[in-house]
Amino acid sequence: MLEIRHLKTLHALRETDSLVEAAERLHLTQSALSHQFKELEERLGLQLFIRKTRPVRFTSAGLRLLQLADSLLPQLRSAERDLARLAGGTAGRLHMAIECHSCFQWLMPTIDQFRDAWPEVELDLASGFSFAPLPALARGDLDLVVTSDPVELPGITYVPLFTYEALLSVANQHPLASRSYVRPEDLASETLITYPVERDRLDIFTRFLEPADIEPAQVRTSELTVMMMQLVASGRGVCCVPNWALHEYSTRGYVTARRLGEKGLFATLFAGIRADMLDSPFMRDFLLTAKDTSFATLEGVSAAPKSR
Repeated sequence: MLEIRHLKTLHALRETDSLVEAAERLHLTQSALSHQFKELEERLGLQLFIRKTRPVRFTSAGLRLLQLADSLLPQLRSAERDLARLAGGTAGRLHMAIECHSCFQWLMPTIDQFRDAWPEVELDLASGFSFAPLPALARGDLDLVVTSDPVELPGITYVPLFTYEALLSVANQHPLASRSYVRPEDLASETLITYPVERDRLDIFTRFLEPADIEPAQVRTSELTVMMMQLVASGRGVCCVPNWALHEYSTRGYVTARRLGEKGLFATLFAGIRADMLDSPFMRDFLLTAKDTSFATLEGVSAAPKSR
């Protein structure tokens, strides 16, 4: 009567708090997911959650199945790892670099879990800010690169991890704090604080300001998000950061977050991987762990489109 997919869909619904986002995460249509829930409820003769509620309200039956999911799904992942070891592929190398200043919030817990699960794999992490990591990936010096700027390279596959919204952080007293969204021309008189990377890798320039032929009054850089937030809060400028990085500061009332453009500015974070590494058991497990950790720890991320 019960199948693993049922537990996974219930778990995804609890994590996303939305049928639409749960369907995206599981790479299903909303109609297919709704049909799956309806079919299961008809089999059980019980309702699992209350429709059209936010947050989603689970019934006693739904909560009981979530207890089972919390117990069984980690055991299933552990068993899959053990089977992968029995089939070979337990040892290897996973050298990675990141092109994202805000990624440590979810990447470090991912690495900790991975080390525990795959102690035989040689793991190394480098910052990709002082060198070009994607060419190093293509040469074989690296095995994985976390990037939001995929470049087509022979033998490299980009696996989407999650989609996020880039938001503008402004001081609470700033005139833009009263706007529902920010227009490119609003930044013409502002000091824009960015991470110290080339401007052609910053969406705030390439996808927001430059198409409108707008240049900020001044640009200054900072390597640390916390320093950027301090500068913003003290009225020294504005900055564009991922919604998950801004969440802890905006929810505490330290700064104000505003959408860039009426429809928002969205981007996807990818794991760039060499094709010869893509099917290794420990690489597949690292990607699953990274996705699970990011969805569990980051506010405002959603499932990304399928691999490119």
